[in-house]
Amino acid sequence: MTERQRARRRRILDASTELAAAGGFDAVQMRDVAESAEVAIGTLYRYFPSKIHLLLAVLDDQLERLRATLRERPLTERDPAERLAHTLKRAFRSHQREPRLAQAMMRALQLADASAREEFRAVTRLTTALLVEASGLPEAEAARRLSAIRVIAHTWHSSLLYWVSGNATLAEAHEDIETACRLLAGDAAPIE
Repeated sequence: MTERQRARRRRILDASTELAAAGGFDAVQMRDVAESAEVAIGTLYRYFPSKIHLLLAVLDDQLERLRATLRERPLTERDPAERLAHTLKRAFRSHQREPRLAQAMMRALQLADASAREEFRAVTRLTTALLVEASGLPEAEAARRLSAIRVIAHTWHSSLLYWVSGNATLAEAHEDIETACRLLAGDAAPIE
C-alpha cells in the first residue's frame, strides 16, 4: 500500500471504530463509514467488501494496539499463566470502556462466513501471536504449548462474547480466563 492508501485505510478503521463504539454493530453502516472517513462508497467497498470484513479489520487493529501496549509496558509476572491472565484481563478492561465496540467486533467474528476467511484467519493468527508473546515462554516451549494457547484464545473470545451479550458476568469471564490460562501449567500432550 502507498502512504496515501494507508492513510485512507486508517481513516476508515477510525471511523468504523467510532461508529461501533457509539452504537454497536448496527451503527456501523457502510455509507456512514464512507461519509465519516471522507471516502467514496466504492472506495470503501474496495478496501472492505462488507461490514463483517470491516469489523474484523477493526478487531485486528485493536489486537495490534494491545500488542503494542504490551511491548511498551511489559508484564512483570514471571509465571506464563499469570502473564496471560493479566494480559486478557487488561484487554477486558478496554472492552469495559467500549462495550459496544466489543459487541460489534465479537458479532462480526461470530457472523464471519467463508467470504471473510482470510480476515478471520488474520485475527486468529494475531491473537495466537499476541498470547505467545505475552506468555513469555521460550520459542520451543511456546511451540510445544501452542494447542493450550489456542484454547486460551478460544476461551477469551467466547468469554468476551458471553459477557458482551449479557450472558456472563465480568467475574465469571475472568474466572473462565484464569482457568484456561492454567492449561499452560499442565501437560499439553494430545490424548491418544
